[in-house]
Amino acid sequence: MPRFLVVLDADSTLLEDEVIELLADAAGTRAAVAAVTERAMRGEIDFAESLRERVATLAGLPSAVFAEAQRAVRVTPGARELVDGVHAAGGTVGVVSGGFHEVLDPVAGGLGLDHCRANRLEVVDGVLTGRVLGEVVDAEAKAVALRAWAAADGVPLHQTVAVGDGANDLAMMRDAALAVAFDAKPRVRAAADVVVVDRDLAAVLAVLGLRG
Repeated sequence: MPRFLVVLDADSTLLEDEVIELLADAAGTRAAVAAVTERAMRGEIDFAESLRERVATLAGLPSAVFAEAQRAVRVTPGARELVDGVHAAGGTVGVVSGGFHEVLDPVAGGLGLDHCRANRLEVVDGVLTGRVLGEVVDAEAKAVALRAWAAADGVPLHQTVAVGDGANDLAMMRDAALAVAFDAKPRVRAAADVVVVDRDLAAVLAVLGLRG
């Protein structure tokens, strides 16, 4: 039975990039997407609404854009070391994202992550419709994923760790026993138990007492 569970945010945590922006580049809608993101950050709209508005700008893109984004997306330095270190210590690792399975799954598989949850984009006849399938993975859904994975792994909540950078990560950080802010926004740093400033996920191993 795993000893502990580490759950990572994806965009700007496990990944250096915001995947919606990579897709928007292909659609020529980066400025529109950035404007919606700004409104969400100011609290004018919630995450689910902002995601739907941003995804709507992708309508008409061919599904081949997923492969392009997979090639473009960059994994944050230290990710492999963190995952391997957690596994070596008897823990499990999950990633939960307001981004998209279509780009995240190959990364999660390549790193050997134990769990992965993200949004799915609707594709009809090889073309993005501009809609999200099912319920949007928002802040509360991230917290639900952490609790569900802990239960599935037989890990008590007091042995869970959440690592994130944005407001969308605060709910899972609230529910985890240890909240780690990774190169995070001020509000997230203020809510976290530990702050990692450098963009090196291997530093989280030291936070967990797995590296000197």
